[in-house]
Parts: sequence; C-alpha cells; structure tokens
Amino acid sequence: MARGQDKDKRDKPIRYFDYSLLFLIIFLLCFGLIMLYSTSSYYGSTRFEDAAYYLKKQLFATSLGIVAMIVVARIPYRFWMNLSGLAYLMALGLCTAVIFVGSEAKGQARWIYIGPLSFQPSEFAKLAVILFLAMVVYKTSKQVGEFKTLVKIMMIVMPIVAVVAYNNLSTAIIILGIAVCMLFVASPKYSHFVFVGMAVLVVGVVFISLAAYRAERIQIWLNPEEHEKGYQTLQGLYAIGSGGLFGKGLGESMQKLGFIPEAQNDMIFSVICEELGLFGAVCLMTLYLLLIWRFMIIANNAADLYGALIVVGVMAHISIQVILNIAVVTNTIPNTGISLPFISYGGTSILFLLSEMGLALSVSRGIKFEVT
Repeated sequence: MARGQDKDKRDKPIRYFDYSLLFLIIFLLCFGLIMLYSTSSYYGSTRFEDAAYYLKKQLFATSLGIVAMIVVARIPYRFWMNLSGLAYLMALGLCTAVIFVGSEAKGQARWIYIGPLSFQPSEFAKLAVILFLAMVVYKTSKQVGEFKTLVKIMMIVMPIVAVVAYNNLSTAIIILGIAVCMLFVASPKYSHFVFVGMAVLVVGVVFISLAAYRAERIQIWLNPEEHEKGYQTLQGLYAIGSGGLFGKGLGESMQKLGFIPEAQNDMIFSVICEELGLFGAVCLMTLYLLLIWRFMIIANNAADLYGALIVVGVMAHISIQVILNIAVVTNTIPNTGISLPFISYGGTSILFLLSEMGLALSVSRGIKFEVT
C-alpha cells in the first residue's frame, strides 16, 4: 500500500510558480525607486519644498500595484476571459471621455481626475487590449492563419488605437505593437504581416501629417540643435555622454538640476547613464532582458493558448516600451512621451504594470510538470 501511495505521489503533477520573475520585479522596483529619488529630489525640493515628494507618490502607487499584483496572481487567469470584452469597452469609453473631459498637461489631455487622484485611461487600455485580444485569438485560433481573420481582429483593435492616438500617439503605437506581436505569435503565416506592416506605415504617415506639431517633431529629431524644442534632447545626450563608463556616482548628476525638464519622467534613462555610466545602463538593460526571458519561459510552458497569449502581450508591452524609451532618449527616433517601465515616475503606469505582472505570475501558477 505504501509503495502504491509513493507511486501516486510521483505521478501527481507538480504546480509551478516563477519565483525568478517575482525576484526580478522586486529588484526593478527597488532600483526604480532609488533612481526616482535621485533624479527627482532637486525638482521636488525647488517646486514642492520636499525632496521626497515624487518618491512618496510613487511609493503609494507602487504599494497599490503590489497589492493588485498579489491579488491578480492568486486568481486563475481564465477568470478574466469572460470579463475581457467588458474591459475593452470600458477602456474605449474612458479613452474617449478623456478627449472631452480630460485634464490637460503640457497641452494634451490624458488624465481623468477622481477626487485628489489622477487616472490615465490609456494605461488601462494596454491591459484591456492584452486580455481582449488573447480571448479573441484563443476563440478563433483555427482561423487565425487566414488573412481575412487577421484583418477582422485588427479592425476590432483599431477604434481604441485611433481614440488613444488623438491625444497620445506614443501609447497608440504601443497598443498597436502589442496587437501585432500577439497576432504574429499566434498566426502560422508570417507573410501576412508584410501587408500589415505596410498598412500601419501608411496610416502612420497620414496621421503624422494631419498635425503640424507631429511633423515638427521629425524636424527636431533630425536637427535638434537648430530648434528651441530640441533643448531637452540635447541635454539628455549631454548627460549620457558625460557619464562615461562608470558614471559620476549616484546623486551626482548635473543635468537633472533643471537642465533636463522633469527628468524623473521620460528622460530618466539619461540620468541613469550620467550617474551610473554605461555599466549601469547595461545592467538595467540586462534586467529587462532577463524579465523578457522569464516571460518566454512562462509562455512556452503555459497550460493553454489563452495563457500563453496573455504573457506574450505583457512581454510585448514591456519590450516595445523599453525599446522606444531608450530610442527616444538616445535620439534614435523622434521625441515622444514614453515612460521607462518600473523606473519612470507615473502612478497609473506602475499600478497597471504590476497588474500585468500579476497576470504573468497567474499563468505561471497554472503550469504543471509531470514527475516520472
């Protein structure tokens, strides 16, 4: 009897949980908070008479995000399948509402205020699109290789891309990139994406030409020294260049002292390069690569296609946003507002990023390994 019980125990599948991913998330959060304080302390002191002003607000949002991550990680990820359509409609409605009742900052309305708290619906839209597309592709998995199915799915996503692009082109690009990556992984026919890429390029050119300030950004990107608005880009490049191999030391950046406006936001990578040098920048990029690697492991071993697609969507979000942020800071592409995941200041961003991490951890909990 005892021998039979031992056999049953050996045959019972072992549930998995990706502690490596959890460790990387915690490490990135700690690094981000340290760099946020270092980058924002001067601006917080001069504007709000509190060096830790931005750190306190980010800590509050991070605490909420950690709670959300823990709760989401403990909920079976298939629970969200039936709610994904509602989430998509809510995101579309909120992003539309921003156009009419949103609060403006730097000439663009991107926030909705709920009492003393601000909320950026476009961040919720990224999460909603990941859940919704994963459900749609999962239910049409047998037809997803057909070009007409691909077009239909893209047409479902285009309304929220268009609405978000009205005020926030960079986030719209990220959402579109997430959709394309998820479909690329699910589709067995890669040739279809040549046509999709051409269509996206044409739409992008038309959209940029519709607004003078977008075309102006192209000119600033090509010749930043000849334009007043190229000041931020040039100061960011000065910061990167002055950091050298190992940097000036934590807290020793000169460019954050008013030369880079609000350096704690989209340009924080330039301060990291100045204070920690090329070595610090490479270490940070290595952490992102390790994070993406863990996503790939979870996606490859997910219990079903729905779980795999959720993780692919999260991986695409992080990858695209990191690449675009670093490309902007190094003036590889035109300047646009894209935050660095887990590092840049932004309460809504960190809240939904950690919620996405909870989804990835939930998928990892669903993985079972047979013991032989």
